[in-house]
Amino acid sequence: MTAPTPPPDEVDPAFVADATVEARGVSVWFGPKVALSELSCSFGAGVSGLLGPNGAGKTTLMRAITGLTRVNEGSVWVEGRNPRTDREVHHRMALVPEDEAVPPGLTARQFVRYIADLRQVAGREAPDTALGEVGLLDAADRRVDTFSKGMRQRTKIAAALVCDPQVLVLDEPLNGADPVQRAHLIALFRRLGAAGRTVIVSSHVLNEVERMAERVIVLVHGRLAAAGSHRAIRDAMDDTPRHVLVRCDDGRRLGAALVGLAAVTGLTFDPKRDGLVVQTLQARELAAALPRLARDASIRLHEVRPLDDSLESLFRELVR
Repeated sequence: MTAPTPPPDEVDPAFVADATVEARGVSVWFGPKVALSELSCSFGAGVSGLLGPNGAGKTTLMRAITGLTRVNEGSVWVEGRNPRTDREVHHRMALVPEDEAVPPGLTARQFVRYIADLRQVAGREAPDTALGEVGLLDAADRRVDTFSKGMRQRTKIAAALVCDPQVLVLDEPLNGADPVQRAHLIALFRRLGAAGRTVIVSSHVLNEVERMAERVIVLVHGRLAAAGSHRAIRDAMDDTPRHVLVRCDDGRRLGAALVGLAAVTGLTFDPKRDGLVVQTLQARELAAALPRLARDASIRLHEVRPLDDSLESLFRELVR
């Protein structure tokens, strides 16, 4: 059975063309607790970040995508198949759970080989290849229960990679990793996405998602709060003022010129940053007008940068 073809959507950032994973009107509840409520979104090739505060429904959505959690209402499709009832799709998909999922007593190589045997992976070299991808070959014959948290996380990622999945679902995969390991894993996920895999990553470390994900899905209270690139989401929030730092060689004269612009809704001087903080609801108009004003007044601009254009500030605003 394949997924029904939905009616064509208007341009909707929650959906992507050529989606490999799709949720339509998904609701999941556990007794009186509603984990997901009428959630609709999709994922395609590349790296997508799944964000939200604790209890937002991220893990529930990932478990529904991989068929581990039953959907009470709506539908989930992975490559046109129902992951809850069609086991064939599991050959092309892997999950890295946040919770500990590595049995004690096994070495990293034994554990990854065990998963390879369960998944009927051909080739005895596959476990070592997967361990090499996450930088664990040197420790492959150590028992996993002697590993640090970050090393156990990398072991789980290797176990997921050993089956060469087209859809990779990772729940907080960077937990416990040191900065070098984090950079290595981020580069790995980006390579997998660039190779055409569908990589879905949840994380509470927002700047890391910003580094590795081209697209972001934000959940709040089990509902879709926002979707798209972090800047596209920020641009869509037209009723939320944006703050831009402007440093120049004559802030007083530039400030006087900026006050007359319709795009400027507020202006303050920040002594810590030694610059003007311009508040605007029309960032594009400000960006076009600022160089012209500075040139006409013979003022040299030293720095112009947004103060609230990071994924973290966006996330705080959406949750608020």
